[in-house]
Amino acid sequence: MQHPVGSPLPPPHQPGHGPALGWSPAAHHPGPPQGPAPVPPAAPGYPTAPRQAPAGHPGPAPAPHRPAPAPAPHQPAPAPPAPDTTGHVPLPPGGPVAVPAVPPATAAAPDPTTTTLAVLLIGPAGAGKTSVAKYWADHRRVPTAHISLDDVREWVRSGFADPQTGWNEHSEAQYRLARRTCGFSARNFLANGISCILDDAVFPDRPVVGLGGWKRHVGPGLLPVVLLPGLDIVLERNAERSGNRRLTDEEVARIHGRMAGWYGSGLPIIDNSQLDIPETAHLLDEVLSRSIASPPNW
Repeated sequence: MQHPVGSPLPPPHQPGHGPALGWSPAAHHPGPPQGPAPVPPAAPGYPTAPRQAPAGHPGPAPAPHRPAPAPAPHQPAPAPPAPDTTGHVPLPPGGPVAVPAVPPATAAAPDPTTTTLAVLLIGPAGAGKTSVAKYWADHRRVPTAHISLDDVREWVRSGFADPQTGWNEHSEAQYRLARRTCGFSARNFLANGISCILDDAVFPDRPVVGLGGWKRHVGPGLLPVVLLPGLDIVLERNAERSGNRRLTDEEVARIHGRMAGWYGSGLPIIDNSQLDIPETAHLLDEVLSRSIASPPNW
């Protein structure tokens, strides 16, 4: 018998053996399939109907019973994460600083070095406000912060309104914004047990930069103290400055003359013309002790 060219030859038939493994008659004699169609494998997890075996042949062995998988053991809920190293310390909000309690007449003079205070150090340029305030804050026996209005004003870099070029609406707005920022900071420090000393060139004859704003932003417990050395001392210290904090001699003399208006105001005044920084800081403690015992009216 001739076979088509290209078709594989069937293997020789041996008695008692079926077709060779791997060879399908359908591959040699195409045509309709003989016998039942093959059953595709079932999807995992879904049972299939038993296959019917041809007559005279035993059917396939039944599949062994597989019990349903046991449910996973209960997993406990994950423990909450440990608190972060920051962000979990409660901080009391800042409020207006109250007037210090006046001790009874029989009590000893209050010790300002161990009392939480809010101090405003006033004075002209060159009076030594910043130097004294830093030294006083550094040598306190309780936590103390120093807040300088000039430093906060100079947070504005581009567009800084320098009062030396003229006092206008821009310089006034930036000054008032800086003062409000200082007051907000002071109230928050004090609410958390940290004393504050602020320094500013407050004028007695200018309401915009007067004490009213400080009292409103910090509270009635703010203790103002004026630092006012002689004009020659102020001129000498101003000459050692640089940048926009150095003023002309004419401007220094004008500011110093206006600061003289604090005499007779009832505010405590320290003339530190002949005092160094530690001596001035010690005298400041004495003045504050009297202010706590008898707060000034301002």
